[in-house]
Amino acid sequence: MFKNEPAGPNDRLDAAGIPLADRGEADINPDLVRREGFASEAEYRAYLATLGQDVPFEAYVVETVEISEGHALDGRLRELREELENLRARLHVIREQTTTVVAENVRWADASAHAQLGDRPWLKLAGAMAAAFVATRGIRRLPLGAVATTALPLVAAALNRKLAKA
Repeated sequence: MFKNEPAGPNDRLDAAGIPLADRGEADINPDLVRREGFASEAEYRAYLATLGQDVPFEAYVVETVEISEGHALDGRLRELREELENLRARLHVIREQTTTVVAENVRWADASAHAQLGDRPWLKLAGAMAAAFVATRGIRRLPLGAVATTALPLVAAALNRKLAKA
């Protein structure tokens, strides 16, 4: 029977829905059947322990490669240092770009102020702010209640005249 053949009424399927090729497979404990490789030697040895250690590890492995933890840690430390240097270089570039942008914005603001207000724009702006401060103080001292009471009928009469003409 092939994988793509439809299962007959007497055929049994495994957990993935694939028909079992041999009737003996149906009697095997599904926890013992592995369809993938092993992540480590310890996992392989644990799997062999569940099978009863019928097959020794050395029969399948020709040569084992010993990797010391120190070597792996040194490599990882080197990678992290390279990454840190890369990040420092990128941060340096960003700082330079930020400095350039801020300096150009200051130059643009200064040039814009000179274009709008002529020579000594900051002095003119300071004078305008001082004049606004003095005008605000003067308006606060006015008796606005009396002024509004007096001005309200005059404004209403002016509006009535405009509406009458229209």
